[in-house]
Amino acid sequence: MVNEPKRIAVLGSTGSIGTQTLDIISAYPHLFKAQVLAAGRNAELLVSQCMKFRPTMAVIADERQYSSVRNALEPMGIEVAAGDAALAACAARDDVDTVLTATVGYSGLAPTLRAVEAGKDIALANKETLVVAGELVTKMLKESKSRIIPVDSEHSAIYQCMVGENPDSVSRLIITASGGPFRQFPAERLATVSVEDALRHPNWSMGAKITIDSATMLNKAFEIIEARWLFGIDADRIEAVVHPQSIVHSMVQFVDGAVKAQLGLPDMHVPIRYALGDATRLVSDAPAMSLADYANLTFERPDTGRFPCLNFAYRALASGGNAACVVNAANEVAVASFLHGRIRFTDIYPLIEDTLEKVPYISSPDINDYVESNREARLYAQELVEKI
Repeated sequence: MVNEPKRIAVLGSTGSIGTQTLDIISAYPHLFKAQVLAAGRNAELLVSQCMKFRPTMAVIADERQYSSVRNALEPMGIEVAAGDAALAACAARDDVDTVLTATVGYSGLAPTLRAVEAGKDIALANKETLVVAGELVTKMLKESKSRIIPVDSEHSAIYQCMVGENPDSVSRLIITASGGPFRQFPAERLATVSVEDALRHPNWSMGAKITIDSATMLNKAFEIIEARWLFGIDADRIEAVVHPQSIVHSMVQFVDGAVKAQLGLPDMHVPIRYALGDATRLVSDAPAMSLADYANLTFERPDTGRFPCLNFAYRALASGGNAACVVNAANEVAVASFLHGRIRFTDIYPLIEDTLEKVPYISSPDINDYVESNREARLYAQELVEKI
C-alpha cells in the first residue's frame, strides 16, 4: 500500500516561513501536498503560488481582494474564500492533515484554536498564539488529539534536545538570541536609528514585523513565554543568552549539569522540514555546517537596560491572565507605527508599558476576554501613537 502525501494547509503562504514551506513541499512531492494556501494581503503572490501548487482551496484574508483572486483561480477549479473567518475555518477542513500556522501576530490565534478543536497536527510558526493564549491552548490540547511541533528555530532546537529525555530531568531551557542589529549600539544612538537600520538583521532573513521584534528583543520575550507553554517549564527556569553567530539555536540543561544543544546554519528550512516530517529527519541536499568554519562561538548576557522589552516575558508570565495578550497587541501597534515612521524605535517599550498599565487585568480570561483585551489594547496603544 502506497502512503498518500500528507495534506498541508499553509496559513501565511506568501510570507517568509510560508514561501520556505512551499520550497519543502516542492522538494518532497511524494511526502507533502499543499492542500490549502492562505495569505493576508498579497493576492498576486497567492495566485501565483496556487497556479504552481494547485491546492484545493485558497484563502485571502483581505476581503477587498476576494474578487481578483476568485476570478483568477475558480476557472482552475480552486475554491476561493476570504476574510478572517474563512482563514480560521480552513484549518479545520476534513481534507487537511497538518496545519502550518505562519500568519503574523494575533491573526494566528483563531486558526490554531480551530485546528486544535478539529484534532489537526499543527506546525506552529506563529509564536503569538501561545503568547496571547498559552493557557487556553494548553488546556484545549489536553482534550484533543492535536500535536504541536514548533517551527521557530529556538523551540525546534529545544524540542529536538528533549527527544528521548525525561521531562522531569530538565533543569532549565536556554534560548539563544542573535542580539539583533543594535547589539553593540550605545543607548544614546537607539533614539535615532532608522527603519532601514532596524530591518538589517545580521543573520536571518525574516519578515519586517519579526525583524523589528528581534531588534527590540521582544521577540525573545515572546519565545520565553512560548517555551513556558510548549514545554511546561516555569519562567524562572527559562533564560535568554545572546549568541551573535546564530549557530547554536537553543540549549537544554539537565539536573546532572549536562547541556544539550542543537547547532546548524541559520536556515529556517531545517526546522520547517523537521516539523512537517513529524519530527523525523528528511534527507536534504542543503549545505551542511562545518564546525571548522565556526571555531569561535560566543555567548553573553542580554543587556536589559538597552533592551528592556525582554523583561515583558517575566512580567507577563508572573501576572498571567490577559497580560501577555495586552503586551502583544500593544507591540503590534507600536511596530506598525515605527515601520511607518510615526514613532521612534525607543518609543516602542514605553508605549507597551503604558498600555499594559492601562488595560484592565483579567486573571482567568476566556476566548471572548482575549478578543476584548486585544481590541482595548490596540485602541489605547493607537491613542498613544497619536499623542506621540
